[in-house]
Amino acid sequence: MTKVQKSRNISTALQKWKSHFWSVVSFCTIIFYGLIALFAYLLAPDHSQNANQMHLSIHSKPPGYSTKMLIVPNNNTSDTSYSFISRFFKGTPSSDTEIPFHSLKIDSTDLIIFRHPKQEISTAQRISLSTFETTDFQKISRRYTRNTTFWLGTDKYGRDMLSRLLIGSRISFSIGFVAVFISLFIGIIIGAISGYFGGWIDSIMVWLMNVLWSIPTLLLVIAITLALGKGLLQVYIAVGLTMWVEVARVVRGQVMSVKENQYITATKVLGFSHFRRLFYHILPNSFSPVIVIAASNFASAILIESGLSFLGIGAQPPIPSWGSMIKDHYPYIILGKAYMALIPGVALMTLVMSFMLLGNGIRDWLAVKK
Repeated sequence: MTKVQKSRNISTALQKWKSHFWSVVSFCTIIFYGLIALFAYLLAPDHSQNANQMHLSIHSKPPGYSTKMLIVPNNNTSDTSYSFISRFFKGTPSSDTEIPFHSLKIDSTDLIIFRHPKQEISTAQRISLSTFETTDFQKISRRYTRNTTFWLGTDKYGRDMLSRLLIGSRISFSIGFVAVFISLFIGIIIGAISGYFGGWIDSIMVWLMNVLWSIPTLLLVIAITLALGKGLLQVYIAVGLTMWVEVARVVRGQVMSVKENQYITATKVLGFSHFRRLFYHILPNSFSPVIVIAASNFASAILIESGLSFLGIGAQPPIPSWGSMIKDHYPYIILGKAYMALIPGVALMTLVMSFMLLGNGIRDWLAVKK
């Protein structure tokens, strides 16, 4: 095939894909979420690790809430000891303390913090002036105070909802990539061996697939998670180990169909090994449906992780997860603050729907028959 023909085929394929409007929109949405997940700590207003800076005095505030914030320097540790790479992936491990306030007053030794407009001096919070680099009130006001806006409001612990939503996107993308990789690795190998060799090997593999297929996915994930313990790594492994069956069934069927073609028979006559016939000639012609399955499994992995976090056996606090954010705030639906649960819910729904629509578009593009 000449370079001109290849260029024409690529152009034709792109034109065909662009004709699927919702597939293109979904792809752009996934790229958008992916960039947010990658640069989460750079975009998040709260740069602390896991966006876990709490302000209990301003909990459950509505979107757009603004307040004055006093930044109390942490003199025990220095943020300069952490590299940019560490901050990019993990945030700032030790940040200064933030205190929301209404007004400030200074006396000979302390800075007096009034959190409410009618708060009396006897109940006001005091911080020693030695904490700051200066004792001048104007310099303290200029250097250590700022106006902070919580664009999506605060959660029940006074943490910035926007920051936790952005950083929580990393959990969804990471669980999708890891779980899909594990499911593809196991599913392709087992499905290929089962479909290629047949006989008693195929019978054993099919029996194993049917047994796992009969167990509810969420129940199996919970059992594996409880056996391995709580934590993100355990969730990744558990979700990946429960999603390979569908991949294996599809690959098995494709291999059984492709191995009957004449060019595969010709490889036998030429004396090619089983490994070469399977991995160089059969599997490359069986991957089209696998791509579609991978897109749907990505969406399923995100939903399963959110369900596990909602049940309390997924991402553990203070790690932000969209499922745990919904769990923490669903009681607020009846308290007139439904947005606290709807914001992560809409983000989760949009990402999952994008992967499903992208999978449908890829299926039509590749002309894959169910």
